[in-house]
Amino acid sequence: MKSHKVEPRTLTGFMELLPDKQILFNQMKETIQKSYEKFGFLPLNTPIVEIADVLLAKAGGETEKQIYRFNKGAHELALRFDLTVPLAKYVAAHYGQLSFPFKRYQIGKVYRGERPQKGRFREFYQCDIDIIGDTELNCLYDAELPNVIYSTFLELGFSNFKIHINNRKILNGLFSSLTLSEQASNIMRIIDKIAKIGEEKVIEELSELDIPNDSISTIMKFISISGDNNEIINSLNKIGINDSLFIEGITELENVINCVRSFGIPENNFVIDLTIARGLDYYTGTVYETFLDDYPDIGSVCSGGRYDNLAEYYTDKKLPGVGISIGLTRLFYKLNELNAINFDKKSISDVLVISDSDNIIPCLPIATALRNANINTEIYMENKKINAKFKYADKLSIPFVVVVGRNEIETNTVSLKNMNTREQVQVDISEAINIIKS
Repeated sequence: MKSHKVEPRTLTGFMELLPDKQILFNQMKETIQKSYEKFGFLPLNTPIVEIADVLLAKAGGETEKQIYRFNKGAHELALRFDLTVPLAKYVAAHYGQLSFPFKRYQIGKVYRGERPQKGRFREFYQCDIDIIGDTELNCLYDAELPNVIYSTFLELGFSNFKIHINNRKILNGLFSSLTLSEQASNIMRIIDKIAKIGEEKVIEELSELDIPNDSISTIMKFISISGDNNEIINSLNKIGINDSLFIEGITELENVINCVRSFGIPENNFVIDLTIARGLDYYTGTVYETFLDDYPDIGSVCSGGRYDNLAEYYTDKKLPGVGISIGLTRLFYKLNELNAINFDKKSISDVLVISDSDNIIPCLPIATALRNANINTEIYMENKKINAKFKYADKLSIPFVVVVGRNEIETNTVSLKNMNTREQVQVDISEAINIIKS
């Protein structure tokens, strides 16, 4: 009786890549990691599975509905849905062992059981950095993160992008001056959608909150302030709002912009954008969104901001911070969909070692010598004709083939073939290593 075959299929919302795409994905992930490390961020790797009541201390609403939860033994467990909550738990648990400001990066998978859409996944990589202070954190750290964003996206191969910067204190001060503080979160969520739904729809949604027309007019006048960065700062200073929080936000924003310039970031790569409100309630100061100018349909590719108290649900200590996150899975998917990235590597091997006979044993020490020289090396061990072996190298675009045959064994040499130029030379192994590395 034949066994029943199960159809090989992957759950919707989980990304699987063919090797050529996975190689490029890994290269992007490694590029981001190296960029983060260049700025002194320390690696952190928290568990994917957490105790549910620890992970969900702050959760509620839609977030809690999206979390994967299950029971194992006496524990109710959950999969992490972002990297910020595990960071908060970690800092609170290890407070006495950490040096502050604590600068960490984490690149890892997170899980959200939301309805999958194009470019949105249930399992996806986030690439986060955060700087956490003990009791206080200098606002100048807010200016370092745009420098990290700028450096990272340059390393990823992009030059036409803009980091949009705002400060939540300016917005909160505006609402306070209009006696709309209690509706601030709802107003900011609507403002945050202006690029998607347009000015008229924003006015309509604000009216539905029973906001007076003159207040709506002031809000729209405020978010329509335009010009270069200096002109926007000047307009904010002249707008005539005397709220102390509003003035504090302008001062912080101006300091951040001046420091961003001091880092040497070109003016066309960052812009003050008063419509950037960030939907998450815990951002309290500087906020960021980053957009690729050549691919506007992708939306924000890196976002984040300043928050007052990272670990308030785990400790009484005040731990302010500032952080950003790159959603790598979504970014990769969108760039692939737009044919904006090239999958030119089908293998990570630099060399394929083959025998011109059925005796593979002499190939083994040759491969070891190449690997000891930090050259990625693969051995073809199937007993097939030599043309099939070369065809394998061609199919995977492996740039060099080392041939080991009777003549090479007798003369203690190898035949090295450049698969791009088709040139073949007989040299000793040290010379072969030099040619491959050059």
